[in-house]
Amino acid sequence: MIRKRKLYVAIAGNIGAGKTTLTRMLSEKLAWRAYYEKVIDNPYLSDFYADMERWSFHLQVYFLSHRFRSQKEISNWPDSCIQDRSIYEDVEIFARTLHAQGKMTDRDYHNYQDLFSIMVTYLRKPDVILYLKSPIELLLEHIGKRGREYEQSIDPGYLSILNNAYDDWIERAKKDNFHVVTFDMRYRDFEKNEKDFNIIYQSIVNLENQTWLDVV
Repeated sequence: MIRKRKLYVAIAGNIGAGKTTLTRMLSEKLAWRAYYEKVIDNPYLSDFYADMERWSFHLQVYFLSHRFRSQKEISNWPDSCIQDRSIYEDVEIFARTLHAQGKMTDRDYHNYQDLFSIMVTYLRKPDVILYLKSPIELLLEHIGKRGREYEQSIDPGYLSILNNAYDDWIERAKKDNFHVVTFDMRYRDFEKNEKDFNIIYQSIVNLENQTWLDVV
């Protein structure tokens, strides 16, 4: 078991990329504590998908506060952890995209950025971000299979915009000295193919050995 030092691994990716499943599989194999995105009992999600302009700020602040609480626990937890989506995605992907689309006002967006800038100073950066880069058709397939009612009306165009935002953020994150490993999910099925899962698992072994990959 990899326990040479405390590690913090974040799983990043678009809606339906497989983050939660991978978080569960890795946490079970590594016997690490897992932190999941708060989706099932989120009081704003269904309202948000029905009216993004009305509920964008409320939803993003809800996610921000939940993620901050999780990452504070990660900082204080004595052993290694793995997280399903980090706080950085909230601000760099979703809030940024909603603001760019005119679905979050300038006032709300700047307030949100101020909250994030204060919170992030208290948090530990991930030792590595595992980015699940997924094509739109795969995202839609996963969204359809998991059957969350409020997600079924998601516009593929919105997913495409988020994909572009993820790619842009990953490049910024690398420049900001985040360690990122990108997995192209067109060629990886970690849930059904043990070899593909082990390739992702190996990236954590590489983290322990300080051997960095870029794209797998």
